[in-house]
Amino acid sequence: EEVKAEKEPKLEARTNGRRDDKAEKPRFMFNIADGGFTELHTLWQNEERAAISSGKLNEIWHRRHDYWLLAGIVLHGYARWTDIQNDGAFGVINEPFKGEASKGNFLEMKNKFLARRFKEQLRRAAYLNMTQDPSHPAMALNTRFAEVECLAESHQHLSKESLAGNKPANAVLHKVLNQLEELLSDMKADVTRLPATLSRIPPIAARLQMSERSILSRLA
Repeated sequence: EEVKAEKEPKLEARTNGRRDDKAEKPRFMFNIADGGFTELHTLWQNEERAAISSGKLNEIWHRRHDYWLLAGIVLHGYARWTDIQNDGAFGVINEPFKGEASKGNFLEMKNKFLARRFKEQLRRAAYLNMTQDPSHPAMALNTRFAEVECLAESHQHLSKESLAGNKPANAVLHKVLNQLEELLSDMKADVTRLPATLSRIPPIAARLQMSERSILSRLA
C-alpha cells in the first residue's frame, strides 16, 4: 500500500566530467492501511478495476486518491478539506470532481464526499465506537482554533470601518480583539499541556483491541 511520492534522483554532471548521484531527498510515504483502521480493500479492487478499464485513473476515485487525502489530512489537519483541495501537492483529489464543477452546490458536495470517505477509512474505529475525548487538550485546541478562525473571518470588515471613523465599529473591534487575545492565551496553555498528554496515549493496537499479529493478518 506504500506509495513513493518522489521521483528517482537525477544524475548531475560534475566539473571533472564524471557523473555522481545527487543526494536523494527524503521520500514522503506512509501506509494508508496502517494500524488496521482501513477496511476498504474490496472497494479499492472494484474502483481500481473500473479506473484501469476506462483509462481514467485520475477521474475515478480509488486508493490513490485515498492515499493523498490522508496525506493532506496529516499535513493540514482533520477536516481542513478546503486547505487540502487548494494545495497543489494534493491536486489529484480534485480530478474526480471536475465533471461536477458547474453545479451550484459543488463545493459542499465535494466536502461532504471527502468527509464521508474519511469516515469510511476509520471503519474499524467506528465499529468499536471510538470517539475523541472532548476534554483532551488536542480537541480543546482544535475547538479554540475554529473559534479564532470564525471570529476573525466574521469580523474582518471592522478594521476598515474603524479606520474610516465608525465609532460603534471601533468599539466592537476592541471587544473582538480582546476575545481573540483570550482565545490565543487559552490555546497557548493547551499547547503547553499537549506533549505530556500525547505521551500517555496508548498505542494503536491497544486502542483497536487488536494484537500486532491480528493487524498484520487483516492487512494481508
